[in-house]
Amino acid sequence: MQSNQRFHIAVLPGDGIGAEVMAPCLRVLNEAAARTGGFALQWDEKPAGAITYRDTGTALPPATMETARKADAILLGAMGLPSIRYPDGTEIAPQLDLRFEFGLYAGIRPVRVLPGMAPILADPRAAAIDFVLIRESTEGLFASRGKGTVTNDSEARDTLVITRAVSERLFDFSFALAAARKRQGRPGIVTCVDKANVFTSFAFFRKIFTERAALHPSLGHDCAYVDAMALFMLRRPWELDVLVTENMFGDILSDLGAGLMGGMGFAPSADIGDSHAVFQPCHGTAPDIAGQGRANPVAMFLSGAMMLEWLGAKHALPEAERAGALVRAAVDAALSSGTRPMETGGTAGTAAMTEAVLAAMAGLPT
Repeated sequence: MQSNQRFHIAVLPGDGIGAEVMAPCLRVLNEAAARTGGFALQWDEKPAGAITYRDTGTALPPATMETARKADAILLGAMGLPSIRYPDGTEIAPQLDLRFEFGLYAGIRPVRVLPGMAPILADPRAAAIDFVLIRESTEGLFASRGKGTVTNDSEARDTLVITRAVSERLFDFSFALAAARKRQGRPGIVTCVDKANVFTSFAFFRKIFTERAALHPSLGHDCAYVDAMALFMLRRPWELDVLVTENMFGDILSDLGAGLMGGMGFAPSADIGDSHAVFQPCHGTAPDIAGQGRANPVAMFLSGAMMLEWLGAKHALPEAERAGALVRAAVDAALSSGTRPMETGGTAGTAAMTEAVLAAMAGLPT
């Protein structure tokens, strides 16, 4: 099929293994687009991250931000290095700047056990784990980023912020996702994860959630305290569907979710707002293995798949949605065939894992 829609994608490769898994991801996404047809992808690569900060004094140059602002979507590699920090001691994190700049309030963290992987939990029901954690990404405790205070070297303070406007959008997004999952056979239940028994801000968060839940009577809803949810994620995670929570809680629980999948190298993510979206693997820059060709590119591939599906849904372009599904199916097929990334004790480095996914894709219907 001849391409008639061209998407302009801002590509920020990042630091360490972020840059190493980005080029293979672009190969995989290009191949998926070519096989499904109907659209093409134009990459616009720009610098950002810790090395950029070291060399230029800014982690997210104005030209990079402008490219991101005009792009149809933004694809990021991991960013930041422990050895390069801001004067206050915090790490370089341009991905957070993008979330705040573009109002990317819905952080999507899918948790799905991939086929062929050795189970993390002994219970055979763990193979059915398939839930989504939605992390509010612009406020909560992260609203204090760069604004915390230290008084007389004896007291430090950061402030947690919950607003009605952002919370309502977040909860409506969560119920819309649950409705879409219900049409695919999932339970259609949204769980608000908070600490409403202790903090006024979280009691307010839960109050707004209950109000928005009343607008979606065809879907289920419940609430859980964050500490209890951490336990439940290890005891009965196959019963979960859609979880929605504050920024910091989401940051922590999403790593626990990645552990259920087998590691950070399998965990994709998206940060979505009303007009912009960023797609990035959950893993860090892993400087201990950078430059060795050992990085697991699966999370980067799956983040790219999420981007294609988001573009397809936003622009009513089913070919792009099919391309995203094709990438996901190719990853599943490669893992099912026995290919194992080094992250889980296998022998497939970045290049071998990429070739396995491309070979699997060649054998799949579009």
